[in-house]
Amino acid sequence: MYKYEIIVYWSDEDRLYVAEVPELPGCMADGKTYQEAIKNAQIVISEWLETAESMGREIPQPKGKLAYA
Repeated sequence: MYKYEIIVYWSDEDRLYVAEVPELPGCMADGKTYQEAIKNAQIVISEWLETAESMGREIPQPKGKLAYA
Protein backbone atom coordinates (compact mmCIF):
# COMPACT_ATOMS: atom_id res chain seq x y z
CA MET A 1 0.00 0.00 0.00
CA TYR A 2 1.37 3.38 -1.00
CA LYS A 3 0.95 6.42 1.22
CA TYR A 4 0.11 8.96 -1.48
CA GLU A 5 -3.13 10.89 -1.16
CA ILE A 6 -5.89 9.54 -3.41
CA ILE A 7 -8.95 11.66 -4.19
CA VAL A 8 -11.96 9.63 -5.33
CA TYR A 9 -15.06 11.11 -6.91
CA TRP A 10 -17.98 10.02 -9.06
CA SER A 11 -17.95 11.07 -12.73
CA ASP A 12 -21.47 11.37 -14.16
CA GLU A 13 -19.98 11.74 -17.63
CA ASP A 14 -18.01 8.48 -17.44
CA ARG A 15 -20.40 6.73 -14.99
CA LEU A 16 -17.35 5.57 -13.03
CA TYR A 17 -15.48 6.46 -9.88
CA VAL A 18 -12.29 8.37 -10.65
CA ALA A 19 -9.24 8.18 -8.37
CA GLU A 20 -6.65 10.94 -8.74
CA VAL A 21 -3.20 11.01 -7.12
CA PRO A 22 -2.38 14.74 -6.94
CA GLU A 23 1.22 14.26 -5.80
CA LEU A 24 2.04 12.25 -8.94
CA PRO A 25 1.22 14.34 -12.04
CA GLY A 26 -1.09 12.57 -14.47
CA CYS A 27 -1.58 9.60 -12.15
CA MET A 28 -5.23 8.56 -12.09
CA ALA A 29 -7.43 5.50 -12.40
CA ASP A 30 -11.10 4.61 -12.44
CA GLY A 31 -13.44 1.82 -11.47
CA LYS A 32 -17.07 0.76 -11.40
CA THR A 33 -16.99 0.85 -7.59
CA TYR A 34 -15.18 3.03 -5.06
CA GLN A 35 -13.09 0.04 -3.98
CA GLU A 36 -12.20 -0.84 -7.56
CA ALA A 37 -11.05 2.73 -8.22
CA ILE A 38 -8.77 2.60 -5.14
CA LYS A 39 -7.40 -0.82 -6.16
CA ASN A 40 -6.71 0.42 -9.69
CA ALA A 41 -5.08 3.59 -8.31
CA GLN A 42 -2.63 1.46 -6.30
CA ILE A 43 -1.66 -0.38 -9.51
CA VAL A 44 -1.23 2.88 -11.43
CA ILE A 45 0.86 4.39 -8.60
CA SER A 46 3.18 1.40 -8.81
CA GLU A 47 3.48 1.78 -12.58
CA TRP A 48 4.00 5.56 -12.29
CA LEU A 49 6.82 5.08 -9.76
CA GLU A 50 8.43 2.32 -11.82
CA THR A 51 8.38 4.47 -14.96
CA ALA A 52 9.73 7.55 -13.16
CA GLU A 53 12.56 5.49 -11.65
CA SER A 54 13.51 3.93 -14.99
CA MET A 55 13.61 7.40 -16.58
CA GLY A 56 15.71 8.83 -13.76
CA ARG A 57 13.01 11.27 -12.68
CA GLU A 58 12.58 12.54 -9.15
CA ILE A 59 10.00 10.61 -7.13
CA PRO A 60 8.03 12.82 -4.73
CA GLN A 61 7.76 11.75 -1.11
CA PRO A 62 4.18 11.31 0.14
CA LYS A 63 3.09 14.46 1.96
CA GLY A 64 0.66 12.72 4.29
CA LYS A 65 -2.31 14.34 5.97
CA LEU A 66 -3.16 17.92 5.06
CA ALA A 67 -3.01 20.47 7.87
CA TYR A 68 -6.14 22.20 6.54
CA ALA A 69 -9.25 21.38 4.54
